[in-house]
Amino acid sequence: MKRYISIAIVATSLLLTGCQSAYYGAMEKVGYHKRDIMVDRVEDARESQEEAQKQFSSALEEMQALINHDGGDLETAYNKAKDEYESSQDAADDVSNRIEKVEDVADALFDEWQTEIGEISKASLRRSSESKLRETQRSYEQLVRTMKRAESTMAPVLTAMKDNMLYLKHNLNAQAIGAIKGEFASLKTDISGLIKEMNKSIEESNKFIASMEGN
Repeated sequence: MKRYISIAIVATSLLLTGCQSAYYGAMEKVGYHKRDIMVDRVEDARESQEEAQKQFSSALEEMQALINHDGGDLETAYNKAKDEYESSQDAADDVSNRIEKVEDVADALFDEWQTEIGEISKASLRRSSESKLRETQRSYEQLVRTMKRAESTMAPVLTAMKDNMLYLKHNLNAQAIGAIKGEFASLKTDISGLIKEMNKSIEESNKFIASMEGN
C-alpha cells in the first residue's frame, strides 16, 4: 500500500521534529489518512518479523557451525556467530519498534473514529459506523495480541544467545564448546517456537490488512 512513498519521506522530518499528531495532520492534508498509515505500518511490522525469522535462522546456523567446529580458526567461527547474535538483537529491536508504531497510529485512528461517530446526525449511519469500529477494534486487538506473543518469544532466545557468546568469549576452546552443546539443543527448540509464533503473527497481519483494504 506504499503509494505515497515520496510524501512519506518528506513527512518523516515531521516525526523527527514534531509530535505524532502533527505528522498525522500533515499527512491527512495530502490525502494520506490514518487508516492508510495503519495499513502501511502493519505491513512494515509484518516485514520486520519476516526479516527477524530469517535472521534468527541464520544465527542458529552459525551457532551450529561453531558447535560442530572441527579444526580451522575457532576465533573466526566465534566472530561469525557473535555477529549473527548482534544482528538478531537489531532485528528484534526493529520488530518491537514497528509494533509500537502500529499501536500509536491505532490509538489515533480509533480516537478519531469515535469522535467523528458523534458528529453523524443520522442514527442508522451512526449505528453502522459504531458497528464497523467495534469490528475493526476486535480484529486489531487480535492482531496485537498475536504480534506481542511473537515478540515475547525473542527475549529468551536472545538471552540464551548472549549467555553462550559471553561464555565462549571467556573460554574459547573445544572444551567450552562442548559444555554448551546442551544449551544449544534448548536454543534450537526455542528458535523453532519463535518462528512458529511469528508465522502466526504474519498470517494475522495478512488477514488484518485484507480486512482494512476490503472496506
